[in-house]
Order: sequence, then structure tokens, then C-alpha cells
Amino acid sequence: MSVLTVITVLVLTLGAVLAVLVGASVRILREYERGVIFRLGKLHARGAKGPGLIFLIPLVDRMVKMDLRIVTIDVAKQEIMTRDNVPATVDAVVYFRVVDPVAAVVKVENFLKATSLIAQTTLRSVLGQSPLDDLLSQREVINQKLQEIIDKQTEPWGVKVTAVEVKDVSLPDSMKRAMA
Repeated sequence: MSVLTVITVLVLTLGAVLAVLVGASVRILREYERGVIFRLGKLHARGAKGPGLIFLIPLVDRMVKMDLRIVTIDVAKQEIMTRDNVPATVDAVVYFRVVDPVAAVVKVENFLKATSLIAQTTLRSVLGQSPLDDLLSQREVINQKLQEIIDKQTEPWGVKVTAVEVKDVSLPDSMKRAMA
């Protein structure tokens, strides 16, 4: 093997390694995304980065992408007992968005699941304190109350609840016949 061949192989190998390192260190974040960067497991001091071109140190930096768009959670049907002891099945929708990406990554393990569970328990709690008449006729007031409570609980996680809508209130068939 000639010296020229060895030099050519060495240059090509170095070029391939350099290309892999550059590819591993460059990230592009869209307008609605932010990156929370951890350097050797510790939160990078400057907080969330983005949008645009982000440079990471390969094998040292790890980035968690956070989406800042509004997220919709369908709260599963909840069996409740109203204040006047009427059984009902209720489901709702929660709209929220991440306003502090660093808090959403660092202060709670899974902000989507945590927000969903808080919404479920709050829905059962608030609607269980309301009489059936209010549940059917004053949905806007109940929606606002639910939003305020859920937002207050998720605020430390960097999550802002923008709306809560009770979708459906259904009564058992026996109760419908008794009321008719």
C-alpha cells in the first residue's frame, strides 16, 4: 500500500467522523418548538432555546423538545354523584399549552399525563358538589370553575389551561324515565 492510499483513507475517515459529529450537534427547531438542554445531566443555565438552529456538544448535551402549541385532552367519561344524589356520566375536553418549557420538563415527569389526571379528579370533584340543575343549565359557570382550578394546579409545571368544556352529561335511563 502506498503512502498516498493511506493518506486518502485517513482523510476520508476523518471526514466521515467530522460529518457524523456535525450532524449530531446541529438541531433545527420550528417556530412552535423550544429545546430544553441538559449538559451532562444538569439543566443548561440559559433555559429553553429556539426556534431556529441549535448547536449541541455531541455526547455531552441532551435536548428535550417541547411543543408550545395548544394540546387537547379528552377527559374520559367519569361516573359522578351530584350534590342532590343523582348519578350521572360526564365527559369533558381540556385545552392547554406549555408556557414554561423548562418547568414542564424539570418539575413534573409527564406533564400530559399529570394534566389529564388532574382534569379527571377535578371534574369528579367539582361536578359532585353541583346539583343536577346547575350541571345542566349553568355549564359556562362550571366550565370556568374547572378551568380556574386545573390551571391553578398545573401552573407550577409551566402549563396554562386555556379552556375546559363539559361535553356531555348523561343520566341513567331509569332516571330519565322517573323525571319524565
